[in-house]
Amino acid sequence: MKSMQKIELMAPAGSFESLQAALDNGADAVYFGVEQLNMRARASINFTLDDLQEISERCQKKGVRTYLTLNTIIYDHDLSIVKTLITKAKEANISAVIAMDQAVISVARSVGMEVHISTQINITNIETLKFYAMFADTIVLSRELSLRQVKKITEQIEKEQIKGPSGRLVAVEIFGHGALCMAVSGKCYMSLHSYNSSANRGACKQNCRKKYTVIDQETGFEMELDNEYIMSPKDLCTIDFLDQIADAGISVLKIEGRGRAPEYVAKVIKCYRDALDSLTEGTYDKEKVIGWMQELEKVYNRGFWNGYYLGQKLGEWSSESGSHATQKKLYVGKGVHYFPKSNIGEFKIEAYDISIGDTLLITGPTTGAQELKIEAMYVNDQKGETATKGDSVTIPLPFRIRPSDKLYKIVATEFAQVSV
Repeated sequence: MKSMQKIELMAPAGSFESLQAALDNGADAVYFGVEQLNMRARASINFTLDDLQEISERCQKKGVRTYLTLNTIIYDHDLSIVKTLITKAKEANISAVIAMDQAVISVARSVGMEVHISTQINITNIETLKFYAMFADTIVLSRELSLRQVKKITEQIEKEQIKGPSGRLVAVEIFGHGALCMAVSGKCYMSLHSYNSSANRGACKQNCRKKYTVIDQETGFEMELDNEYIMSPKDLCTIDFLDQIADAGISVLKIEGRGRAPEYVAKVIKCYRDALDSLTEGTYDKEKVIGWMQELEKVYNRGFWNGYYLGQKLGEWSSESGSHATQKKLYVGKGVHYFPKSNIGEFKIEAYDISIGDTLLITGPTTGAQELKIEAMYVNDQKGETATKGDSVTIPLPFRIRPSDKLYKIVATEFAQVSV
């Protein structure tokens, strides 16, 4: 393989908890939505205009780039909101805007903001990329391309020296991990027809994730499709062929998941950070891939497949509804106080029991998503083995907690014995 350029690892942030999880686990960039004009308007909490400055400051301290997603269909009555959002983003030093609508692109360019072209544009060839390179420095290619097609496009960019408004060669971004949609580049009308709720306005009702019965209208013959959710693809996973992705010449690897929990962001970003670093160091191998896959299976997933990158023509469909994660979290309680001199965290137990040896997850807007195993604890000021509802617990911690933090116990699910 030729020498690898640095690939930017781009993390989803649907909340401050997820944002901090991304920062703590090695993301090079984060993308997020503000208010309603993004493709995860209903799936994530979404930030407000007032959050932009804090997002920018947290990321700047870590040297992490920030991308505001404004990639829905835009109507005339949205234009004033678009202008306000982009103006505020520019003032807060947000790095770039991810856009699909020419109005958003135009407003961003008018205030001097960097533009990234969303996958919703569905760019599949070099001539279309050249057109959008007049407005954007980064282009997200269609999810339906093979790596062979991606590589041909990146080679043409280099050969023809195709540059964006910044004067740099156009960067190519692809999706690396997370949920895939049955629709081409996410353009779907099922929610609109069924619920008058447009997926293209960030309000997908996920009709495709349900089980369906097929009826022959002529004979009335009814068929239930056994063990397949035929419109619900498995989740994309590329960690086992990242070497081929690097060889394709991409600049940005995007992790999907603004609607996912902070522990999902923490786990997935950490795995891909380790994998990308291993590629750079020349230590990427099959044994490490097996370990990363086992870690990725612990958080929300619908099963994994390689998407269309390796040339597969048909999708791989989920066999069950919901997640195939090998672990799940159970709410236990909340943070009460942190004692900085002794590095001790105090919690109030409100639900499930916890015991020595349990794995805990602590989440919070500033804490992010932190996991640890209980090595020792005090229960109601006495050394103890188990704590139950109503107890006050203190635990040694390698990080600070806050009163707003939530405490969970991590337990195995029925998928825990499934082999990789």
